[in-house]
This record gives sequence, C-alpha cells and structure tokens, in this order.
Amino acid sequence: MTTQPMRVLVVDDEPLARARLCGLLSGLPLIDVVGEAGDGQAAIDACARLHPDAVLLDIAMPGMDGLAAARALANLQPRPAVVFCTAYDAHALSAFEAQALDYLVKPVRTERLAQALDKVRTYLAGRGAGRAAAQAGEPRARSQLCARLGGNLRMIPVDDIWFLQADEKYVVVHHARGEDLIEESLRSLETEFADRFVRIHRNCLVAREEITELRRSPEGHVHAVLRHGGAALEVSRRCLPHLRETLQQL
Repeated sequence: MTTQPMRVLVVDDEPLARARLCGLLSGLPLIDVVGEAGDGQAAIDACARLHPDAVLLDIAMPGMDGLAAARALANLQPRPAVVFCTAYDAHALSAFEAQALDYLVKPVRTERLAQALDKVRTYLAGRGAGRAAAQAGEPRARSQLCARLGGNLRMIPVDDIWFLQADEKYVVVHHARGEDLIEESLRSLETEFADRFVRIHRNCLVAREEITELRRSPEGHVHAVLRHGGAALEVSRRCLPHLRETLQQL
C-alpha cells in the first residue's frame, strides 16, 4: 500500500454535512481533503481540476444527483474511487451499478468511514498495478479477486472461479474452495474479465470453460450444466443467442 496521503473530495449539498465529514477525515491518518463541492456537476468540475483519489459523494442533491455524477466520474482517467455517503439505504444497488466502492449511511461513523477508505486504498493499489501492466504490454485483468472476512482478506484466484452471481449489493463468488462475497458490480467484472466469463443471466456470469452442456427442460427453459458448482444454472432468453455463439467459438 502507498504511504502517500489519499486525496479526497467531499461532495454534499449541505455545508454542515460536508463539515462533519471533513472533521471525521481530519482524524484519520494519511488523508488530504483537497476540496469540497455542493452538487454533482461541481463535483465533476472539481475532479477534472484537482484529480482526487477518492470522492465522498452524497446522492440526493439538486441538479445532477450523486448517481449521475458517479456515472460521469467513471469515464475519467484515472477514475477516482467513489464512496457514497447518503441518508438513505434504498439506492445501494444503483450505487454499486455506478461502480461505487462503498455505500455509507448517515450519520457516518468513523470506523465505517475508515473501512471504506481501506477499500479505496486497495482499489488505488490495484489501479497502479493495472497501469504498470498496461505500460509493460501485459493484460490488465486481475489474477485474483479480494473478499473481506471481518478484518481479514481472502484472495480468490480467478482461475478457480466457476461462476459469479449478483446478490443485492454484493456478488457471490462460487469457486473451488467454496463461496465468498465481494463488493463489486457484476457489470464491471464482466467488462474486466470478458475473455474468461460469459453472461448467462442478468445476475450471473459463468466461466466459459465450466459450461459442458445447454439443456432444455420440458417447460422450455434452458439451463447451463457446469463441470463444477452443483445445480445447473438458468439461462435467460436474452442471453441465450450470445451464449450459443460464444460456446461455438470455444
């Protein structure tokens, strides 16, 4: 992990909420609050100017809300890590679909904020490794995924993963040693590992080499039979044509 201070932008339309977050951040080590913003567009402008490592972002704001801002920030290079800080817990799924690293519900506790920033440090370390790999002409996809177990980390080799299933704000990783939860979006995993996993349903990605058969039930439903992982998995009608084409190319 880097020992350089993490550059953080605080975004909330309420000045008191920004002040409270800044106060919490001031008590954490290696944090540098580089700016504040009061709405989504101001956040985008500030990121383009200040290049923060992380953005603490409210959702309900006038004008451009936090979700729209997060989607726009995902297009920046390098992309800042986004951590939502909101008074509502109803937007968690949308937040992770917008590639947020974490989702904090107000009033934010210092311990929970510190955990979220630890995730940001992990992301920044991975981003740096990915940039170095790209410069060296190597693939950018990770070789392992990281699952948190309490205060511990478990590294899951991508080669050991059978399939990935979305479960609310988490993704369940089914692999050779069991199952683990990770806080990443299925969409971002599909993009990163497009050469390894194929989507069979809106909530499921399967390792291409795991699929041994597509089986149609008497009711007309199609299921993917896997080498490992137990029961066959349902294939949606929308995903079936692409899945068939992919399997024919293996």
